[in-house]
Amino acid sequence: QLELRESGGGSVQAGGSARLSCTASGTRYSSYCLGWFRQAPGKEREGVATIDNMGTTVYADSVKGRFTISEDKNKRIVYLQLNNLKPEDTAMYYCAFVQFRLASRMTAMEALGVETYRFWGQGTQVTVSS
Repeated sequence: QLELRESGGGSVQAGGSARLSCTASGTRYSSYCLGWFRQAPGKEREGVATIDNMGTTVYADSVKGRFTISEDKNKRIVYLQLNNLKPEDTAMYYCAFVQFRLASRMTAMEALGVETYRFWGQGTQVTVSS
């Protein structure tokens, strides 16, 4: 079993930055994909960025050049650095995990697809004010 816990959310002004963290505990897997997703009120959950154990990353077009996903394998933490934030980035951000899948062997739609992931955290809120 695997547990994920997000932290780092809060209120930020437009143009500002934030860093989200997701700490994993429980079973370790040698092959996996970790993703960040977000869900705004009244909207469907959408993929933001993913990284696999080989370091391959995939980003949604809406965040390319602004968000960066990275991982500290020793600490079992995946980070999402959010720069140049916009009010439309306001959402609950979730961390997700799937074992035995690699981003490099999935289409971008699969890598950023909610259905691909098995384990989910509880989420952390990011609110961007204009």
